[in-house]
Amino acid sequence: MKIFTFKVKPNSKQQSIAEQPDGSLTIHLKSPPVEGKANQELIMLLAKKFKVPKSAIGIKSGISSKNKLVEVAIEPATSISP
Repeated sequence: MKIFTFKVKPNSKQQSIAEQPDGSLTIHLKSPPVEGKANQELIMLLAKKFKVPKSAIGIKSGISSKNKLVEVAIEPATSISP
C-alpha cells in the first residue's frame, strides 16, 4: 500500500495530473464536485494511471475537500510521474 496526497481541481476543461514546483501533485478533473462524481473520476483516473483495479484505490480523507489523502494498493517499485 502506498499513500499519496493530491490537490484535486474539479470542473477543469481537461483531465490531467500535474507536478507542482514544490513536488506536490495536482489532479484536474472534468467532473463537478457533486454527488461524488469528482471522487469517482479521481478513482478511475488513478486506477488507469497505476494499472490497478478501482477497488485497489481508496480515499482515506478529504472526501468533500480539494485536498485528498489516497491509498493505492500497488507494488513499492511503481512510481507516479505526470
